[in-house]
Amino acid sequence: MKAIQITAERTMALTEIAGTEQCPSGEIEIKAGEVLLRIEYVGFCGSDLSTFLGKNPMVRIPVIPGHEVGAVIERVGKDVPQGLKPGMTVTVNPYTNCGKCASCRNGRPNACQHNETLGVQRDGAMREYLVLPWEKVIPAGLLTPRTCALVEPMSVGFHAVSRAQVTDIDVVLVIGCGMVGMGAIVRSAQRGATVIAADIDDSKLELAKRLGASYTLNTLNDDIHARLLEMTSGFGPDVVIEAVGSAPTYQMAVDEVAFTGRVVCIGYAKTEVSFQTKYFVQKELDIRGSRNAMPSDFRAVIHYLERGTCPVDELISMETTPEGAADAMQKWVENPGKVFRILIRFGHE
Repeated sequence: MKAIQITAERTMALTEIAGTEQCPSGEIEIKAGEVLLRIEYVGFCGSDLSTFLGKNPMVRIPVIPGHEVGAVIERVGKDVPQGLKPGMTVTVNPYTNCGKCASCRNGRPNACQHNETLGVQRDGAMREYLVLPWEKVIPAGLLTPRTCALVEPMSVGFHAVSRAQVTDIDVVLVIGCGMVGMGAIVRSAQRGATVIAADIDDSKLELAKRLGASYTLNTLNDDIHARLLEMTSGFGPDVVIEAVGSAPTYQMAVDEVAFTGRVVCIGYAKTEVSFQTKYFVQKELDIRGSRNAMPSDFRAVIHYLERGTCPVDELISMETTPEGAADAMQKWVENPGKVFRILIRFGHE
Protein backbone atom coordinates (compact mmCIF):
# COMPACT_ATOMS: atom_id res chain seq x y z
CA MET A 1 0.00 0.00 0.00
CA LYS A 2 1.01 3.63 -0.46
CA ALA A 3 2.85 5.37 2.35
CA ILE A 4 4.66 8.69 2.72
CA GLN A 5 8.11 8.41 4.24
CA ILE A 6 10.70 10.92 5.39
CA THR A 7 13.91 9.16 4.43
CA ALA A 8 16.52 11.81 5.25
CA GLU A 9 16.79 15.53 6.01
CA ARG A 10 14.59 17.47 3.55
CA THR A 11 13.78 14.26 1.68
CA MET A 12 10.26 12.83 1.44
CA ALA A 13 9.15 10.00 -0.82
CA LEU A 14 6.00 8.10 -1.73
CA THR A 15 6.72 4.41 -1.27
CA GLU A 16 5.07 0.99 -1.10
CA ILE A 17 4.95 -0.91 2.17
CA ALA A 18 3.42 -4.25 3.21
CA GLY A 19 -0.25 -4.57 2.26
CA THR A 20 -2.07 -3.71 -0.95
CA GLU A 21 -3.86 -0.68 -2.29
CA GLN A 22 -7.29 -2.28 -2.22
CA CYS A 23 -6.86 -4.22 1.03
CA PRO A 24 -9.21 -7.13 0.22
CA SER A 25 -10.79 -8.74 3.26
CA GLY A 26 -8.28 -10.76 5.22
CA GLU A 27 -5.20 -9.40 3.40
CA ILE A 28 -3.94 -7.32 6.31
CA GLU A 29 -3.78 -9.39 9.48
CA ILE A 30 -5.38 -8.05 12.63
CA LYS A 31 -5.15 -9.71 16.01
CA ALA A 32 -7.62 -9.92 18.87
CA GLY A 33 -8.26 -6.47 20.29
CA GLU A 34 -7.11 -4.67 17.14
CA VAL A 35 -8.89 -2.48 14.60
CA LEU A 36 -8.00 -2.00 10.93
CA LEU A 37 -8.49 1.61 9.85
CA ARG A 38 -8.89 2.86 6.30
CA ILE A 39 -7.09 6.19 6.34
CA GLU A 40 -8.92 9.09 4.72
CA TYR A 41 -7.03 12.22 5.85
CA VAL A 42 -3.86 12.89 7.81
CA GLY A 43 -2.52 16.29 8.82
CA PHE A 44 1.07 17.46 8.75
CA CYS A 45 1.96 19.10 12.06
CA GLY A 46 4.90 21.06 13.44
CA SER A 47 6.70 17.91 14.58
CA ASP A 48 6.54 16.57 11.01
CA LEU A 49 8.01 19.85 9.75
CA SER A 50 10.84 19.57 12.31
CA THR A 51 11.47 15.97 11.25
CA PHE A 52 11.62 17.00 7.59
CA LEU A 53 14.13 19.74 8.46
CA GLY A 54 16.27 17.36 10.52
CA LYS A 55 15.51 19.21 13.77
CA ASN A 56 13.46 16.63 15.66
CA PRO A 57 15.76 14.81 18.11
CA MET A 58 13.06 12.32 19.12
CA VAL A 59 12.42 10.89 15.66
CA ARG A 60 13.88 7.74 14.14
CA ILE A 61 14.67 8.12 10.44
CA PRO A 62 13.36 6.80 8.10
CA VAL A 63 9.86 7.32 9.40
CA ILE A 64 6.29 7.43 8.14
CA PRO A 65 4.96 10.72 9.58
CA GLY A 66 1.46 11.61 10.71
CA HIS A 67 -0.65 11.41 13.85
CA GLU A 68 -3.58 13.72 13.08
CA VAL A 69 -6.01 11.23 11.67
CA GLY A 70 -9.43 11.00 10.06
CA ALA A 71 -10.30 7.39 9.23
CA VAL A 72 -13.04 4.81 8.78
CA ILE A 73 -13.09 1.43 10.49
CA GLU A 74 -12.49 -1.29 7.88
CA ARG A 75 -12.50 -4.39 10.10
CA VAL A 76 -12.35 -5.27 13.79
CA GLY A 77 -10.66 -8.20 15.48
CA LYS A 78 -11.98 -10.45 18.19
CA ASP A 79 -12.64 -8.95 21.63
CA VAL A 80 -13.18 -5.44 20.26
CA PRO A 81 -16.13 -3.70 21.99
CA GLN A 82 -19.37 -3.60 20.03
CA GLY A 83 -19.25 0.20 20.04
CA LEU A 84 -16.56 0.04 17.36
CA LYS A 85 -17.99 -1.23 14.07
CA PRO A 86 -16.94 -1.27 10.41
CA GLY A 87 -17.98 1.89 8.61
CA MET A 88 -17.66 4.19 11.63
CA THR A 89 -15.78 7.47 11.25
CA VAL A 90 -13.05 7.74 13.86
CA THR A 91 -9.95 9.60 14.89
CA VAL A 92 -6.94 8.26 16.75
CA ASN A 93 -5.18 8.75 20.06
CA PRO A 94 -1.63 8.54 18.68
CA TYR A 95 0.25 8.12 21.96
CA THR A 96 1.33 4.97 23.76
CA ASN A 97 1.46 4.53 27.51
CA CYS A 98 3.33 1.87 29.45
CA GLY A 99 1.03 1.71 32.49
CA LYS A 100 4.00 1.44 34.84
CA CYS A 101 5.89 4.76 34.95
CA ALA A 102 5.18 7.56 37.42
CA SER A 103 2.93 9.44 34.97
CA CYS A 104 0.81 6.38 34.26
CA ARG A 105 0.61 5.47 37.94
CA ASN A 106 -0.59 9.02 38.66
CA GLY A 107 -3.40 8.79 36.10
CA ARG A 108 -1.70 10.98 33.47
CA PRO A 109 -0.87 8.57 30.63
CA ASN A 110 -0.60 11.48 28.16
CA ALA A 111 2.79 12.22 29.76
CA CYS A 112 4.00 8.61 29.84
CA GLN A 113 7.76 8.49 30.30
CA HIS A 114 8.01 5.87 27.56
CA ASN A 115 5.46 7.32 25.13
CA GLU A 116 5.93 6.61 21.44
CA THR A 117 3.87 8.93 19.26
CA LEU A 118 2.78 7.89 15.79
CA GLY A 119 5.08 9.47 13.24
CA VAL A 120 7.82 10.25 15.74
CA GLN A 121 9.24 7.34 17.73
CA ARG A 122 7.31 4.86 15.55
CA ASP A 123 5.87 4.87 12.04
CA GLY A 124 2.79 7.03 11.71
CA ALA A 125 -0.50 7.20 9.85
CA MET A 126 0.41 8.54 6.41
CA ARG A 127 -0.45 5.28 4.71
CA GLU A 128 -3.61 3.78 3.27
CA TYR A 129 -4.37 1.45 6.18
CA LEU A 130 -3.36 1.32 9.82
CA VAL A 131 -3.81 -1.31 12.54
CA LEU A 132 -4.19 -0.11 16.14
CA PRO A 133 -5.35 -1.44 19.51
CA TRP A 134 -9.04 -0.65 19.92
CA GLU A 135 -8.30 1.53 22.96
CA LYS A 136 -6.58 4.07 20.68
CA VAL A 137 -9.54 4.41 18.29
CA ILE A 138 -11.95 7.27 19.12
CA PRO A 139 -15.45 7.41 17.59
CA ALA A 140 -15.96 10.80 15.99
CA GLY A 141 -19.73 11.10 16.09
CA LEU A 142 -21.06 13.30 13.30
CA LEU A 143 -17.68 14.55 12.08
CA THR A 144 -16.37 13.84 8.60
CA PRO A 145 -12.96 12.16 8.28
CA ARG A 146 -11.61 15.46 6.95
CA THR A 147 -12.64 17.34 10.09
CA CYS A 148 -11.34 14.48 12.26
CA ALA A 149 -7.81 15.32 11.14
CA LEU A 150 -8.10 18.56 13.16
CA VAL A 151 -9.12 16.90 16.42
CA GLU A 152 -5.71 15.87 17.78
CA PRO A 153 -3.93 19.25 17.47
CA MET A 154 -6.90 21.11 18.94
CA SER A 155 -7.03 18.60 21.80
CA VAL A 156 -3.46 19.55 22.75
CA GLY A 157 -4.64 23.15 23.20
CA PHE A 158 -7.68 21.99 25.15
CA HIS A 159 -5.42 20.00 27.48
CA ALA A 160 -3.23 23.05 28.14
CA VAL A 161 -6.30 24.94 29.33
CA SER A 162 -7.07 22.11 31.74
CA ARG A 163 -3.49 22.24 33.02
CA ALA A 164 -3.91 25.99 33.56
CA GLN A 165 -7.15 25.45 35.52
CA VAL A 166 -8.76 28.32 33.60
CA THR A 167 -11.99 29.75 35.01
CA ASP A 168 -14.38 32.54 34.08
CA ILE A 169 -12.55 35.12 36.22
CA ASP A 170 -9.24 34.67 34.39
CA VAL A 171 -7.59 36.70 31.69
CA VAL A 172 -5.70 34.25 29.46
CA LEU A 173 -2.92 35.21 27.05
CA VAL A 174 -2.31 32.60 24.35
CA ILE A 175 1.01 33.11 22.57
CA GLY A 176 0.88 31.53 19.13
CA CYS A 177 -2.20 31.12 16.95
CA GLY A 178 -1.43 27.89 15.16
CA MET A 179 -3.78 24.94 15.49
CA VAL A 180 -2.71 24.16 19.06
CA GLY A 181 -2.99 27.77 20.12
CA MET A 182 -6.40 28.04 18.48
CA GLY A 183 -7.50 25.05 20.53
CA ALA A 184 -6.38 26.86 23.69
CA ILE A 185 -8.28 29.99 22.63
CA VAL A 186 -11.49 28.05 21.97
CA ARG A 187 -11.36 26.15 25.26
CA SER A 188 -10.48 29.21 27.34
CA ALA A 189 -13.41 31.11 25.81
CA GLN A 190 -15.70 28.14 26.46
CA ARG A 191 -14.76 28.35 30.13
CA GLY A 192 -15.76 32.01 30.22
CA ALA A 193 -12.26 33.52 30.40
CA THR A 194 -11.25 36.75 28.71
CA VAL A 195 -8.79 35.68 26.01
CA ILE A 196 -5.93 37.65 24.49
CA ALA A 197 -4.40 36.11 21.35
CA ALA A 198 -0.82 36.95 20.35
CA ASP A 199 0.87 36.15 17.04
CA ILE A 200 2.96 37.71 14.27
CA ASP A 201 0.31 37.24 11.57
CA ASP A 202 -2.73 39.53 11.41
CA SER A 203 -4.86 37.04 9.47
CA LYS A 204 -4.38 34.45 12.21
CA LEU A 205 -5.24 37.05 14.82
CA GLU A 206 -8.44 37.94 12.99
CA LEU A 207 -9.48 34.28 12.99
CA ALA A 208 -8.57 34.02 16.67
CA LYS A 209 -11.12 36.75 17.42
CA ARG A 210 -13.79 34.75 15.63
CA LEU A 211 -12.88 31.68 17.70
CA GLY A 212 -13.27 33.49 21.00
CA ALA A 213 -10.41 35.94 21.62
CA SER A 214 -11.53 39.29 23.01
CA TYR A 215 -8.26 41.06 22.21
CA THR A 216 -5.31 40.50 19.88
CA LEU A 217 -1.63 41.48 19.89
CA ASN A 218 0.78 41.48 16.98
CA THR A 219 4.07 40.66 18.68
CA LEU A 220 6.09 42.20 15.85
CA ASN A 221 4.38 45.59 15.91
CA ASP A 222 2.74 46.15 19.31
CA ASP A 223 4.23 47.28 22.61
CA ILE A 224 3.35 43.99 24.29
CA HIS A 225 3.96 45.01 27.89
CA ALA A 226 2.07 48.31 27.65
CA ARG A 227 -0.87 46.78 25.78
CA LEU A 228 -1.20 43.90 28.24
CA LEU A 229 -1.25 46.26 31.21
CA GLU A 230 -3.89 48.33 29.44
CA MET A 231 -6.04 45.24 28.73
CA THR A 232 -5.75 43.87 32.28
CA SER A 233 -6.16 47.03 34.41
CA GLY A 234 -2.45 46.97 35.19
CA PHE A 235 -2.30 43.43 36.54
CA GLY A 236 -1.12 41.33 33.60
CA PRO A 237 -2.80 38.12 32.45
CA ASP A 238 -3.67 35.53 35.08
CA VAL A 239 -2.67 32.72 32.71
CA VAL A 240 -0.18 32.61 29.85
CA ILE A 241 -0.20 29.63 27.49
CA GLU A 242 2.97 29.36 25.40
CA ALA A 243 2.15 27.61 22.12
CA VAL A 244 5.11 28.61 19.94
CA GLY A 245 8.24 27.02 21.35
CA SER A 246 10.89 29.74 21.09
CA ALA A 247 13.18 31.47 23.57
CA PRO A 248 11.54 34.92 23.18
CA THR A 249 8.00 33.60 23.73
CA TYR A 250 9.04 31.58 26.78
CA GLN A 251 10.61 34.70 28.23
CA MET A 252 7.54 36.76 27.34
CA ALA A 253 5.32 34.32 29.20
CA VAL A 254 7.28 34.66 32.45
CA ASP A 255 7.79 38.40 32.11
CA GLU A 256 4.18 39.28 31.36
CA VAL A 257 2.14 36.92 33.53
CA ALA A 258 0.53 38.47 36.58
CA PHE A 259 1.87 37.99 40.09
CA THR A 260 0.72 34.56 41.36
CA GLY A 261 -0.18 33.67 37.78
CA ARG A 262 0.09 30.40 35.90
CA VAL A 263 2.35 29.76 32.90
CA VAL A 264 1.64 26.67 30.81
CA CYS A 265 4.23 25.60 28.24
CA ILE A 266 3.28 23.50 25.21
CA GLY A 267 5.93 24.34 22.64
CA TYR A 268 9.41 22.79 22.59
CA ALA A 269 12.02 25.55 22.38
CA LYS A 270 14.76 24.56 19.93
CA THR A 271 17.46 26.44 21.88
CA GLU A 272 18.31 27.06 25.52
CA VAL A 273 16.19 29.71 27.23
CA SER A 274 17.55 32.23 29.77
CA PHE A 275 15.20 33.54 32.46
CA GLN A 276 15.22 36.19 35.14
CA THR A 277 14.52 33.58 37.78
CA LYS A 278 13.64 36.24 40.33
CA TYR A 279 10.19 36.34 38.71
CA PHE A 280 9.64 32.68 39.57
CA VAL A 281 9.93 33.59 43.25
CA GLN A 282 8.74 37.19 43.37
CA LYS A 283 5.57 36.39 41.45
CA GLU A 284 5.18 32.98 43.14
CA LEU A 285 4.45 31.52 39.74
CA ASP A 286 3.00 28.17 38.82
CA ILE A 287 4.97 27.03 35.76
CA ARG A 288 3.53 23.89 34.21
CA GLY A 289 4.27 21.74 31.22
CA SER A 290 1.47 20.44 29.04
CA ARG A 291 2.06 17.37 26.93
CA ASN A 292 -0.25 15.73 24.39
CA ALA A 293 -3.89 15.26 25.50
CA MET A 294 -6.17 13.06 27.55
CA PRO A 295 -9.11 11.07 26.12
CA SER A 296 -11.47 13.61 27.68
CA ASP A 297 -9.78 16.38 25.68
CA PHE A 298 -10.39 14.46 22.43
CA ARG A 299 -14.06 14.04 23.34
CA ALA A 300 -14.38 17.73 24.18
CA VAL A 301 -12.93 18.77 20.81
CA ILE A 302 -15.23 16.39 18.95
CA HIS A 303 -18.20 17.82 20.86
CA TYR A 304 -17.12 21.35 19.93
CA LEU A 305 -16.60 20.55 16.24
CA GLU A 306 -19.96 18.75 16.02
CA ARG A 307 -21.70 22.06 16.72
CA GLY A 308 -20.63 23.28 13.29
CA THR A 309 -19.56 26.75 14.48
CA CYS A 310 -15.84 26.25 13.82
CA PRO A 311 -14.65 27.61 10.44
CA VAL A 312 -12.96 24.33 9.55
CA ASP A 313 -12.10 25.30 5.98
CA GLU A 314 -10.11 28.31 7.21
CA LEU A 315 -7.98 26.06 9.42
CA ILE A 316 -6.96 23.94 6.43
CA SER A 317 -4.31 25.85 4.51
CA MET A 318 -3.72 23.21 1.86
CA GLU A 319 -5.09 19.82 0.84
CA THR A 320 -3.32 17.43 -1.49
CA THR A 321 -2.80 13.79 -2.40
CA PRO A 322 0.09 11.55 -1.27
CA GLU A 323 1.77 12.33 -4.59
CA GLY A 324 1.75 16.03 -3.70
CA ALA A 325 2.94 15.67 -0.10
CA ALA A 326 6.59 16.52 -0.73
CA ASP A 327 5.72 19.70 -2.64
CA ALA A 328 3.27 20.73 0.08
CA MET A 329 5.91 20.28 2.77
CA GLN A 330 8.39 22.35 0.78
CA LYS A 331 5.84 25.18 0.51
CA TRP A 332 5.42 25.06 4.28
CA VAL A 333 9.20 25.33 4.72
CA GLU A 334 9.25 28.40 2.50
CA ASN A 335 6.39 30.18 4.31
CA PRO A 336 5.92 28.63 7.78
CA GLY A 337 4.01 31.50 9.37
CA LYS A 338 1.07 31.26 6.95
CA VAL A 339 0.16 27.59 7.48
CA PHE A 340 -2.43 26.19 9.86
CA ARG A 341 -2.73 22.64 8.62
CA ILE A 342 -1.81 20.72 5.48
CA LEU A 343 -4.04 17.69 4.94
CA ILE A 344 -3.05 14.66 2.89
CA ARG A 345 -6.08 13.02 1.28
CA PHE A 346 -5.72 9.31 0.65
CA GLY A 347 -8.72 9.29 -1.68
CA HIS A 348 -11.18 6.80 -0.16
CA GLU A 349 -13.83 9.26 1.10
